Amino acid sequence: MSETLGHSLRGRIPYQPIHRRPALKLPGGARVAVWTIVNVENWLTEGAMPRAVLPPPMGQPLLPDVPNWAWHEYGNRVGFWRFLDALEARRLKATFAVNGIACETYPEICAAARDAGWDFMGHGFVQRPMHKLDDQRAAIRKTVETIKAFTGKPPRGWESPGLTETDETIDILAEEGIEYVADWVLDDQPVPIATRSGRVVSVPYTVEVNDVVISAVQQQPSDEILRRGRDQFDRLYQEGATTPRVMAIAIHPYLTGVPHRIKYLEALYDYILGHGNVVMWTGAEILDWYKTQVPA
Repeated sequence: MSETLGHSLRGRIPYQPIHRRPALKLPGGARVAVWTIVNVENWLTEGAMPRAVLPPPMGQPLLPDVPNWAWHEYGNRVGFWRFLDALEARRLKATFAVNGIACETYPEICAAARDAGWDFMGHGFVQRPMHKLDDQRAAIRKTVETIKAFTGKPPRGWESPGLTETDETIDILAEEGIEYVADWVLDDQPVPIATRSGRVVSVPYTVEVNDVVISAVQQQPSDEILRRGRDQFDRLYQEGATTPRVMAIAIHPYLTGVPHRIKYLEALYDYILGHGNVVMWTGAEILDWYKTQVPA
């Protein structure tokens, strides 16, 4: 089992083409389930920033990295609240991918997400890749316990910082009570992942309709999330007439929450909401639907 599950991604999630699976049905004949993932992170000031918008002068890094830390911090001070307004105005709920430590550092943000009924999803305890942790299990457990203490219930989902996993991460997540993950960006439908203690469900996530890739990596124009998101939705909606699809919209307050991008996110929501046969769900709601369709 160790070799099959611990050292083979294919052993955990065997190949199965989407057109040769048992048929899934969304309620009311819906074609697409759309979920939004709002990522809130705590960037530690004593180390190098996870991402940078401004390279250091003359290539000489300096700590603390004030401009790049502040670039990110803007999102938590201002950008997040634009997300909250945009979602509440449309009566939408997000999945809240949050560092466990953010419940202590940004309690107002976490309280707003909790009070809005968002689905909390573990996003590491600190913003550090899973393979750089001294003790993955301790970090996962601390994240679960911190979110449970803050919200009254443990998170059901998990998104690793940077989508990073080691061979053992998914096993530990399952053993610590996580039911679904967003790291495995390989499908338009939920699929099961085998672990030492039963299945974990991969809920379709995205590195394409994701503002880290769009705005920070590819440095696309401000309206790219609208153009790309609309095209993504159109094709999934077309294909969903035959078999339902899932669309993820992954956003960060310091990127899409800025003044010159937020209107394009709002326009994307309005475009999607202008279609019938769409459900706007959280990750947990997609998980619960999938479990009724494909029992363990």
